[in-house]
Amino acid sequence: MKLRKKIKSRFAILASIAFLAMLACLFRISANNAHPRLVSVAKTSPSQQSADSNVAVSDFDSSATPHWIQVPTSDLQAIPAPHTATAIQLCQALGPAAPCPIMGVDCAMSGPYGCCDCGHHICGWKNMGPIDWQAYAQGEYVGHWREQHVPIYRLRVDDQLECVYRLTRDVQTEPYKLNVGDVIQVESFTDSNLNRELVVQPDGTVTLRLLGEVRAANMTVLELREKLDQSYSKFYKLPSITVTPIKVNTKLDDLRATVDNRAGVGGQGRSAKVTPQGTIDLPGLNNIPAQGLTLDELKMEIDLRYKEQLGIEGVEVTPILTQRAPRYVYVFGEVNTPGRYSMEGPTTLMQAISLAGSWKIGANLREIAIFRRGDDWRLMATVVHMQSTMLMNRQPCPCGEIWLDDSDIVMVPKTPILMVDDLVNLYFTRGLYAVLPFSTFFDFSRGSGVVVGN
Repeated sequence: MKLRKKIKSRFAILASIAFLAMLACLFRISANNAHPRLVSVAKTSPSQQSADSNVAVSDFDSSATPHWIQVPTSDLQAIPAPHTATAIQLCQALGPAAPCPIMGVDCAMSGPYGCCDCGHHICGWKNMGPIDWQAYAQGEYVGHWREQHVPIYRLRVDDQLECVYRLTRDVQTEPYKLNVGDVIQVESFTDSNLNRELVVQPDGTVTLRLLGEVRAANMTVLELREKLDQSYSKFYKLPSITVTPIKVNTKLDDLRATVDNRAGVGGQGRSAKVTPQGTIDLPGLNNIPAQGLTLDELKMEIDLRYKEQLGIEGVEVTPILTQRAPRYVYVFGEVNTPGRYSMEGPTTLMQAISLAGSWKIGANLREIAIFRRGDDWRLMATVVHMQSTMLMNRQPCPCGEIWLDDSDIVMVPKTPILMVDDLVNLYFTRGLYAVLPFSTFFDFSRGSGVVVGN
């Protein structure tokens, strides 16, 4: 009994010592982060000076510079331009909202004030210098237009479209051919009894006196007149037949009636959604390929199919993207709220972890794994190191801050010490100590307290 008490007391002492050492380590780290080392901007060489620099040195107020930053006026002309074509414009006298220059690091530049050296060494805050940080001052949240997300957007499954139909009223280069439902007027100057108004029947024929049923569909007005004139020449020396179209483009009228929304949302259009097989369906057309096409390419495909497959001309269809397919990122592991999160815009790794409520104590930020499915659904994976940025705040431009794709899976693992703690809790606290005849024992996973057992 005394031996068990000695063992428990020693375990308690060791656990207390380890806990105090951990607190001391964390206190030292927080103290270092609270008082960063003050740095001075290094002078640039004369070779880096450019007469075309757009930096307005005369407007720079050196008195507004913090006392720990020494930026000689002669060095401001030597500030290299960023990777874009425009030179750095310092925050000079934008008004009371932005009176001072901002010192920072540009992750797209190399050299002074830059940190574009991924893979060589850790780039720290020592490279800080004056950068273009708040050119719009209080309008920063709305002033920057930025570059487009993608140069060309290509449709994908579950994209929703609105196809708007419009009559072109363009002159057709080819003669019009009669369709089923068209109305024509047949007249004869020789015998007025032959005059009548006819409708092209569903079988493509019209019924005439003395001739009976005559084929009329898919024929031009001139071809039909010549055919009737030749047929009536058996009964009249000079039939003098005239064919006059009364109502044409009945296929186009039927299509317009199908897509007519004037009694509802207005206009003439039809909504469509890209199916899992990558196609859309429209009135008269099925299985139109859409996945991987741009909107302009899809428009050309629809117009061509209406003309060649249905013989409908004089109409153009304009597809409009009304809603993009949902895009998600999955975050699990040592985060506070694991789950699936919607990607409304460009999303990076740190943004995804922020959506998941940040990381838990004991998360292994050195080996964050990202799993991805390629365009052909093959599985790819990578591991990034983010501890220097997310925990220590030592690396302003981490190489692991990567852009995430749709359906990416972010896994934040546990640290080895946390895995050992889980093993102790599983095999000893819940396993061994639960069956041994001890009345009390120390709970290592919780770090305190004596658990009373039966």
